Amino acid sequence: MIPSRILGTGRALPERVLTNAELERRVDTTDAWIVERTGIRERRILEPERVTSDLAAAAGLAACRSAGLAPSDLQCIIVATVTPDSPLPSTAVSVQQKLGAGCCPAFDITAACAGFLYGLAIADGFIRSGQFTHVLVIGVEVLSRVLDWRDRNTCVLFGDGAGAVVLGPALNLDRVPCRGIISVDLAADGRGANDLLIPAGGSRQPTSVCTASEMLHTVKMNGKSVFGAAVRHMAASCRKTLSDNGLRPADVDLVIAHQANIRILEAVADRVGLSAEQLYVNVQRYGNTSSASVPIALDEAVRDGRVQPGMTLLLCAFGAGFAWGSALVRW
Repeated sequence: MIPSRILGTGRALPERVLTNAELERRVDTTDAWIVERTGIRERRILEPERVTSDLAAAAGLAACRSAGLAPSDLQCIIVATVTPDSPLPSTAVSVQQKLGAGCCPAFDITAACAGFLYGLAIADGFIRSGQFTHVLVIGVEVLSRVLDWRDRNTCVLFGDGAGAVVLGPALNLDRVPCRGIISVDLAADGRGANDLLIPAGGSRQPTSVCTASEMLHTVKMNGKSVFGAAVRHMAASCRKTLSDNGLRPADVDLVIAHQANIRILEAVADRVGLSAEQLYVNVQRYGNTSSASVPIALDEAVRDGRVQPGMTLLLCAFGAGFAWGSALVRW
């Protein structure tokens, strides 16, 4: 089997910036309260006339250009999102059309904040099996449209954005024997499903029977439970990935973690034995963008020069489900 590697990265973010100062005027909160508990100072909000697939297509095009490919070179498109354009059809087929990618498999997956890692694992499997040569994986969210803007415990946390990668075969293995996606660890535990969810919109609670006052179509979260589970499971997955590959925390050059909360990032690093210098952090600028979080941070780190050839990267994420995972990447 031929391992896969990331050929190119991309991201797309709305121009509209929502600051903590603006939120102070909307809900009972303060900039100091938000920063102290989350590290978030601002987040991006998508323009009303644009939809999820617009952001996804822009990030996907940037990733294709980074990889030196045209959209027509893509053989599969995977979109990870919990905020699709609509329940039917998939957002991926809209992305396919907006990119001009031609007829190729295109589908969505739902694993919340861990969605990008799940998509990465699927794409890696496709390439290792020889089924496809070039696979586009996008994490994208427009969470601003599923928030209760009266709830200070959730509306301050989330933002909109998209990140993408193009995967292809890791060639020239004689010269770079371990370059590419080394391993991916995934897990889920449905016992935490009710701690982070959007209650309405599916067969259990159709949106059509909800009243406006119920706000069941917005994110509900048990923050204490989510915080503890995120730290516990992300740390355990990171330790497993390192152990499986015979590595120590010091062998990692950069950690690209899900940007949910600075305190979660710090707690995970402490449990794994990672230093603050090993963490890439941009939560202060974008907030929690769910499945878009890791690929946005990865693209930013690549384009900022923080990621250099030969580096060992550790990716990790945790989200609703509960679902989580980690991946080891040799750049």
